[in-house]
Amino acid sequence: MTHTECPTRVVINSRGHFPLTWGMEWQRAGWPMRYTFPMNLGELFEAKNLIVDFDPLDKWDAIESMIRHLTNNGSLKESQSELALGAVQRRERSMSTGMEKGVAIPHAALPDLDEVIAVLGLVRRDGGVPFESLDGSPAQLIVILLIPKSKKLLHIRTLADVARILGIAQVREDLLAASDSQAAHSRLVEACA
Repeated sequence: MTHTECPTRVVINSRGHFPLTWGMEWQRAGWPMRYTFPMNLGELFEAKNLIVDFDPLDKWDAIESMIRHLTNNGSLKESQSELALGAVQRRERSMSTGMEKGVAIPHAALPDLDEVIAVLGLVRRDGGVPFESLDGSPAQLIVILLIPKSKKLLHIRTLADVARILGIAQVREDLLAASDSQAAHSRLVEACA
């Protein structure tokens, strides 16, 4: 498989992580770069943070419920819960994080985080959750990413990798068909294998 055939390749250089086609232009400009594969989403999302049959009232309820989920299961410290909720809500108010193809990725950078914290809600009901997405489609896969504020490149790469993998139709279908969080986790691992 060549670099251009691999849909999950990204280019890394001193300025961040971008799709490979941009890297070709950068290479012509003489900027240093190297190639790498994206992170494994099976490692990013713990099974306990995959919510099957997620059924929020709207995007605001989705954000609040997912932050509460992270706090209740110990993934996010109680002391960081309000800060995280406020940061994600502010980001969402500034510009919708509804992507395309039924994917939304509300996110925020937070101080005092050591690593990325991620949760994925799978909305199976007809109509999904309206998220003011780029293509107008309601969200069925809602991801919240909380990223250490000190790691801007990680922030960009994580968003890009999650969007790229969840942009694959078969991955979305497999996740929505998962019977429980363990099955959903197995499908994420397979998608990144």
